[in-house]
Amino acid sequence: MKINPDIELLEGGRRLPLVEDFYTIQGEGYHSGKPAYFIRLGGCDVGCRWCDAKYTWNPKLYPPTEIETVVERAASYPARAIVLTGGEPLLYPLDPLCDALHERGLEIFLETSGSHPFSGRFDWVCLSPKRQQPPLKEAYRQADELKVIIECEEDFAWAEKNAREVSKKCRLYLQPEWSRAVEMMPLIVEYAKAHPAWSISIQSHKYMHIP
Repeated sequence: MKINPDIELLEGGRRLPLVEDFYTIQGEGYHSGKPAYFIRLGGCDVGCRWCDAKYTWNPKLYPPTEIETVVERAASYPARAIVLTGGEPLLYPLDPLCDALHERGLEIFLETSGSHPFSGRFDWVCLSPKRQQPPLKEAYRQADELKVIIECEEDFAWAEKNAREVSKKCRLYLQPEWSRAVEMMPLIVEYAKAHPAWSISIQSHKYMHIP
């Protein structure tokens, strides 16, 4: 699904298609276990068949929301971490939102496929590359964390291909696709043991039964 955001309607990023925002625990990757306020934007043109947030794909379902409303809610919680996710957040101009959150002393952790140009300023970038729409070169330069979803054995080669593109300081994670976790986890464990540059990420929030 090709998505062409109406920048005029979004007032240059001062309004964004908000799916939901909520306070929870980050469940995966480097910041797993950390309390954080999630801001989930609508719209994604990557289309992973195993996506657990397909309800976010069509941005037309989510009328643009004033970013000040979201920032006020986020700043009212004790945690200082913001997870900006989707959908694919980089479909939109994110400078106004990032500036407003930083002005309130909040850290911003971006979750992205890296398939669109960057806008906004982030304290941490989690890059999760997808075969059907690979990351742009700039996404590899920005990545603090590379998280590759493992659905089948061929995905290990895809993981290594992406690992060659990121900086040496980037953290590397292999994460089983949720519906295939039982089958893939033993392979991931053995792969990580043989290739210790990689760590293992799991979707711990699903075990905790939290959003």
